[in-house]
Amino acid sequence: MKRWFAAVVLGLSLAGVAHAAIDTYEFAKDGDRERFRELTKELRCPKCQNQDIADSNAPIAADLRKEIFRMLGEGKDNQQIIDFMVDRYGDFVRYKPALTSKTALLWFGPAGLLLGGVVVIALIVRRRRVERAAGKDTLSAEERERLDQLLDKNTDD
Repeated sequence: MKRWFAAVVLGLSLAGVAHAAIDTYEFAKDGDRERFRELTKELRCPKCQNQDIADSNAPIAADLRKEIFRMLGEGKDNQQIIDFMVDRYGDFVRYKPALTSKTALLWFGPAGLLLGGVVVIALIVRRRRVERAAGKDTLSAEERERLDQLLDKNTDD
């Protein structure tokens, strides 16, 4: 009996949690519903940081969804809604921030680091090839003599 009661309580509590995370909005047009989905997938939750506001259960994400719904109802276009969110929360709220002087490092930094690494490796390889082609030994004269002695000793045995 206790197990059955525990299962019922657990089931009801899980149903309540799942129900709390679902927002229902009535849209005048199906196009608005699709725009709502796009915008909520495109904008990042300021609290969760790695979740869009469509998937986040944070209270601020729910507020942002309501705000997007309100602005869609007022007839604002996607760019106006995104601009409002960026003005309020900064470029961080966008998964794909616009290319500006502030975000240039974000966009081109990884490619620059990769290119820099390739250049450094190419320079190291080139220097080693030049040293080998010039016949430059990496061993000093004393080290070369010691190596020759060790090799001669091994051939005598």
